[in-house]
Amino acid sequence: MIEPDQHAATGLDLLLHHVSALALGPSTSYSDGVLTVGTDEAKTLLSHSALADVRVSCASPGESVRIVKLLDAVEPRCKGPDGADVFPGLLAPARPGGRGETHVLRGAVVVVAGFLPRAQEGVAQMAGGGAELSPLSSTHNVVIEFEPADGAPWPEVDRALRRGALRLAVQLAQAALASPPDAVQRLNVPAAPRGSGLPRIAAVTNLQTQGTFKDVFVYGRSMAGSLPTVIDPTELADGAVVSGQYGHPALKNPTFVHQNHPVVTALGRSEQAELAGVVLCPEPVAEDEKRLVSEHAARLCAAIGADAAIVTKEGGGNADADVALKMDALEDLGIAAVGLFAEMAGRDGSGPSIVVPPTRATAMVSTGNYDELVSLDAVERALGGDRVEIADAAAIAALELPVAVIYGALNPLGWGPLTCAEEA
Repeated sequence: MIEPDQHAATGLDLLLHHVSALALGPSTSYSDGVLTVGTDEAKTLLSHSALADVRVSCASPGESVRIVKLLDAVEPRCKGPDGADVFPGLLAPARPGGRGETHVLRGAVVVVAGFLPRAQEGVAQMAGGGAELSPLSSTHNVVIEFEPADGAPWPEVDRALRRGALRLAVQLAQAALASPPDAVQRLNVPAAPRGSGLPRIAAVTNLQTQGTFKDVFVYGRSMAGSLPTVIDPTELADGAVVSGQYGHPALKNPTFVHQNHPVVTALGRSEQAELAGVVLCPEPVAEDEKRLVSEHAARLCAAIGADAAIVTKEGGGNADADVALKMDALEDLGIAAVGLFAEMAGRDGSGPSIVVPPTRATAMVSTGNYDELVSLDAVERALGGDRVEIADAAAIAALELPVAVIYGALNPLGWGPLTCAEEA
């Protein structure tokens, strides 16, 4: 029998509190599935000299609302009343987490929306035609809008928003501490090879590392210039990886997705395979650095006893090379490789779909076509901005946009909703 301290050492329990409704109010509370966000409390958590003004709004499924200029999305989580131990390196000391219990507000998301340099337009619609394309249309979203202070450096604005959004996510989750969880989800640490006969599959996760506004943080630090590393999936659940990457919204992996890593979750639940481990990798720009990182990642997969690996990316065409090189390096070591790619095949889908395909590996999964046009119905209100510049239109207007703009629609970690069916 596992003693309590031994049980805690082997993994993480997610205590899920389901959110079925969202409202603003004088103070933050959670009761019977209703999350009330204290407006003044939220603004205090976001207060910073780099921010002249902060507004907090709600956007729930079925409302005639469009969120534009979407930046990050975070699932509310906490370990306890003091807020310590989640988002290590940013809100807590940079120490490995992923043990014990973590409270989760499932169905609620804190999102940041507004202009930052290098950020590409990201849109999510909560109702009407086109809503189904973004996963955020099915969640209750606490939307943070902002105005930068005069003369504030943009990187400082970005840092203030990131930490403020994380603080708010923690505070919202703390509101549920007194409520019994609706469900408990157990996350186990990958075991060493034990002769079960099941294939051991690694999740190789590439992180964007192209500087300010296009970077991802691991324990509060960029992976730029680093070699790949192995991390427990439970560490991801406690916020070890936080996004600061605002390019290619359809392909973006927001913090929410790292917290809930769909590939890792599917492998962890599978009865036909074992999760061998998670390998985090930077996405360098130079080809020789890409090759070094790719070959090192393949060797790490071999070291943890992986028979196969699923390779994912973040970003556009340049990131295709990171996936392709890793797939080939894995195959060279006798490790079967599967890559998740978004296609860039032109509006009718007839163009070359991958910028840099693998040369030896052949197993690839498409998450959709970046260039395909989709229609969005007009809405009554918009959050995040007044206009969608890529369409030269008001943010509430009916729009025709490429899928590339729809937040999370082509997500390369499997968060996106798109699939395909054979025509009869």
